[in-house]
Amino acid sequence: MFDIAPTELMLVALVALVVIGPKDLPRLMRVVGQWVARARGMARHFRSGFDEMIRQSEIEEMERKWAEENARIMREHPMMREEGAPAMTPLPPPGDGAPDSPPAADVPAADTPAVDRPA
Repeated sequence: MFDIAPTELMLVALVALVVIGPKDLPRLMRVVGQWVARARGMARHFRSGFDEMIRQSEIEEMERKWAEENARIMREHPMMREEGAPAMTPLPPPGDGAPDSPPAADVPAADTPAVDRPA
């Protein structure tokens, strides 16, 4: 990002050691580290807020597309209804009186002899 070579970094460290002195250099490095940490934290907070705004706009766009598609489908396939009936009659959930197997009359009982039928 900044493209600082290791030799340039060593030169800056040497100048800081001479100008600031060995006594105050650790304190200065600590303060610089704290400022860098704060800057990174603010950048992370900004980035997460920006990502959240993008995510919300994508969700709104998807909801709008789904609503348009639903309206198009409902226009193409209008529901037929009887007079006085509600616009949509929900289907009963599975297992509520809707058998998945054939009625008992179609299934031969265990004690009934099987009848051979020609093929």
